[in-house]
Amino acid sequence: MDYEVKADPLEAAFDAAVVPAVVQRPQLAAGDATNPAHKAFVDGYLRSGREVELKSFAGNVAADGGYAVPKEIDEVIDATLKAISPIRAVANVVRVGSAGYRKLVTTNGVSSGWASEVAARPNTATPVFNEIVPSFGELYANPAATQAMLDDAQFDVEAWLASEIATEFAKAEGSAFVNGDGVDKPKGFLTYTTAATSDATRAFGSLQYVASGAAGGLPASNPENTLLDLVHALRAPYRQGAVWVMNSSTLATIRKFKTADGAFIWTPGLVTGQPDTLLGFPVVESEDMPDIAANATPIAFGNFQAGYLIAERSETNILRDPYSNKPYVNFYATKRIGGAVSNSEAIKLLKIAAS
Repeated sequence: MDYEVKADPLEAAFDAAVVPAVVQRPQLAAGDATNPAHKAFVDGYLRSGREVELKSFAGNVAADGGYAVPKEIDEVIDATLKAISPIRAVANVVRVGSAGYRKLVTTNGVSSGWASEVAARPNTATPVFNEIVPSFGELYANPAATQAMLDDAQFDVEAWLASEIATEFAKAEGSAFVNGDGVDKPKGFLTYTTAATSDATRAFGSLQYVASGAAGGLPASNPENTLLDLVHALRAPYRQGAVWVMNSSTLATIRKFKTADGAFIWTPGLVTGQPDTLLGFPVVESEDMPDIAANATPIAFGNFQAGYLIAERSETNILRDPYSNKPYVNFYATKRIGGAVSNSEAIKLLKIAAS
């Protein structure tokens, strides 16, 4: 006798599960595989060097000047830069359309007064406007890959290029934001004029420093009091969002400081994503900060969102060069970046000096 065997849905599901899945390259963002413009850029221009039409990309230019990197790759570069460039992570970053960016900052504010119902209202003082012009420079990276690597479909050219550019850019800009001289590069906050006077009497554009009290280092007795003086040199409105900036060597010294009752003044972040804190304020490690030494300024404390401005062009441009370094294909990436202290009252420095 013949029996009719009906398909078991559960068994069919198990059969389907053992079929090997097609391995795909990781995508930078959802929808990349279906984006013809993005595919044309990666497979056409980066891998093969074919000139492609990039109507959907803002700011694209001719092949001799490079193409604007698609948004998906550029966002990965920006995210990586923010993760490994410490000052960028806490500063005010603005996107500009040209290198002629300017920012106005007012000082003294608008004064006011009291008057009776029928009394005259004389003019009050007007604020003083100060123009901030960030120093711009062209940041570039020039990674290379062989054409054989680019022809290999398993080679993730998108991730490799984004990583290489981000690493090179982060090294250069991280140093410039701290120590840049402002000549064809951002002006670092440590290169500004410093004075020991307070905000009320110090010239706008110069940073206030607090002396450590010892000529060659931090005081041997109660060194944490010097850090407290630095905290309160920053006025209360700026302390909301303030951070410490120092290198790892200085941080190793600071982490050993204790209060009179034996408690460490440094507190580790106990939850994932929560920063380490010093006297209740987050700590940002920047290896471009100097070590503790005579007349050095190894510690900065301030609200960098209010105090330091990073201005950058919105696109990263890439020029593919298969000729200059055969058998390698170079990818010449450029981006215009500027930086300057925008509010000198929002950043304070600790200077290793007796006074």
